[in-house]
Amino acid sequence: MRKVNYSVLDLAYVREGETLNQTFKNTLDIAKFVDEIGYSRYWLSEHHNMQNVASAATSLLIGYVANGTSKIKVGSGGIMLPNHSALSIAEQFGTLDALYPNRIDLGLGRAPGTDQLTASILRRGDNLVNYDFEAEIKNLQQYFSTENKESKVRAIPGEGANVSIYILGSSTDSAFLAAKLGLPYAFAGHFAPQQFYQAMDIYRSQFQPSAYLEKPYTIACVNVIAANTDEEAHYLSMSMYQGFLNIISNKRQPIVPPEKTKLELASQEQKYMLKEMTALSFIGSKASLAQGFDEFISESKIDEIMISTNIYDQKAKRKSYQIVSELFR
Repeated sequence: MRKVNYSVLDLAYVREGETLNQTFKNTLDIAKFVDEIGYSRYWLSEHHNMQNVASAATSLLIGYVANGTSKIKVGSGGIMLPNHSALSIAEQFGTLDALYPNRIDLGLGRAPGTDQLTASILRRGDNLVNYDFEAEIKNLQQYFSTENKESKVRAIPGEGANVSIYILGSSTDSAFLAAKLGLPYAFAGHFAPQQFYQAMDIYRSQFQPSAYLEKPYTIACVNVIAANTDEEAHYLSMSMYQGFLNIISNKRQPIVPPEKTKLELASQEQKYMLKEMTALSFIGSKASLAQGFDEFISESKIDEIMISTNIYDQKAKRKSYQIVSELFR
């Protein structure tokens, strides 16, 4: 299998019966573990108004994880930029970079990361019909630049910070933008895989070298659940599938163990949507995953695999990350 970097996307999943304090401790515990076994980065994603996800205050959680780890890069996968001003994000991530030099990533997306009502509140009633994502990214880059020291508005902390910016996306629109700006590109294949291959082709063919990146760099975020046997992995995956079914049926609930899932209640339409949503999922033993990843990496030519692992049991979750590390190391 071709060597690629391997990383983690974490949403700080809330388990049934668990306090938020324990949720965050679990996040840090996993981050420390993957830091020790060779993972490249640990990203946390901005979501709001969801009972099953606790990563709303994303930059705070990034600081918590960065403080508790030593080598691994920590960042956002992503910050939903329309929910914030470019200046506030420059200040937040400039602060993080000052505290944890050369370890902070800033992945940027343009989706709301929530429902429309919550997004409207976050954006103070502005529906952002004419929002210019490209312009706001450039504003952010300006705040990070040392050239901005002559400006009347400066990001302090932020100015001169060494924060790597990534464009996140789940459609071809983001591929065009990442290519145009000459920035690395991460695709959300873990929940929106339909346009993955088309987006990657667009990004590579349209890529324009920049001061930030000489050649295309691609990250594919996919669902991965590994275990000692295929049967065990598929059993553990029931929690993940229930989580996605809850999204489809608009019933956001904390993550439940496999024995408490109710996947059999899904309608045929929901089952079809579930299959479409999870098409880029790798579930099985080490041998099964080795074959699946070998084919996927060869076909997609991606530079990095980012792993989303929604397993209820924390020991089984650690084991899954361990198996993946043994595959890619």
